Amino acid sequence: MERKQDLLDFVSGIIPCFIEYLEEIGELKTLKLGVIGLPMSGKTTIFHALTGNDQPGINNSGRYEVRTAVVDVPDERVDRLATLFRPQKTTYAKVTYADITGLEGDSGDKSQREKNGLSGSILNQLSQMEGFIHVVRCFENQNVPHLSGSINPSRDIESLDGEFILNDLISVERRLERLSTESKKGNGRDKALVDREIGLMERFRENLSEGIPLRNLDITADEEKIISGYNFLSQKPALIVLNIEEGQESPDVDYPHQRSAIVPLQGRLEKDLAQLSKDDAQVFMQEFKIEELGLHRVIRKSYDLLEKQSFYTVGEDEVRAWTVRRGAPAMEAAGVIHSDLQKGFIRAEVVNADELITLGGLSGAKARGRLRLEGKEYPVQDGDILHVRFNN
Repeated sequence: MERKQDLLDFVSGIIPCFIEYLEEIGELKTLKLGVIGLPMSGKTTIFHALTGNDQPGINNSGRYEVRTAVVDVPDERVDRLATLFRPQKTTYAKVTYADITGLEGDSGDKSQREKNGLSGSILNQLSQMEGFIHVVRCFENQNVPHLSGSINPSRDIESLDGEFILNDLISVERRLERLSTESKKGNGRDKALVDREIGLMERFRENLSEGIPLRNLDITADEEKIISGYNFLSQKPALIVLNIEEGQESPDVDYPHQRSAIVPLQGRLEKDLAQLSKDDAQVFMQEFKIEELGLHRVIRKSYDLLEKQSFYTVGEDEVRAWTVRRGAPAMEAAGVIHSDLQKGFIRAEVVNADELITLGGLSGAKARGRLRLEGKEYPVQDGDILHVRFNN
């Protein structure tokens, strides 16, 4: 068992590194979302529903484990562009989901958590995520009793939030100790910069001590630069997935936090749908009056929370979707495609995908004067098609 756990730890550590390597060489660029939840919440069921993965659930005994899956972002614009251009290759934007086990909320060793926070292995995984899919149990099942003895979504949300807030508070207090030492020595950074960071950390400590997640705070762009390497968990966007049974009404849950949203999902039914072919799934969706797969809703909500959008590159060789932050300038979007495009950026030819499709392609867009040249500061819009001109 010990050797098996060592192997699992090695694999769980190497997968994120491999994904990072692929991203670095331009082969894989994805959003990274951590699927989290208390034991017995149906978290892995939701992971299966989102990814189509049907492997047995991972250990749920409190030990740290992780499973990752990269899935295509459903996008009708990509489908329509592929029909128009008939490329050799069609590539959708990607999302990496990580099914992360090891979080226990109030059921774990509280004294140990208050002293040390989360373990290094699980903290390393959580820190790599851009946001969280927080699965909350809302269903009754006598065969799978809730660890707290009853179903209470608001309590469970608060429990796991508390674990993240506590971990951030420990990190902030440790940072304040180091900053105090640095300020007294006076032989490091400029004292004004150190004092500014101390002020920011003290504000964080005050709010965290009151149980307020950092995502609720208004943080300036300059302050974001100061904390960019800290990866505070309670600052990351959170999509609360209420895991309900088939036909169950979604409970009324109040979660008044910024950069957060709530979506109900019939976990087991959505998992079953994810295993079916597209045609078969459509038949069952009609039967159960499901207008949209949970995967689509979760991805759309995730894009909104993370303030992301899609843009495209098109041609006979490939039609491809890319993900970039909302409001990103054209030069930054060029860097998402390849770093060389960003370095040598001159101009970008831009047209909206829907407009291009309506006009019948690039020749139609050019004939109507809809294909325009934009500079490096042009704010890329959702649905833009970009062709980057650059110096080699």
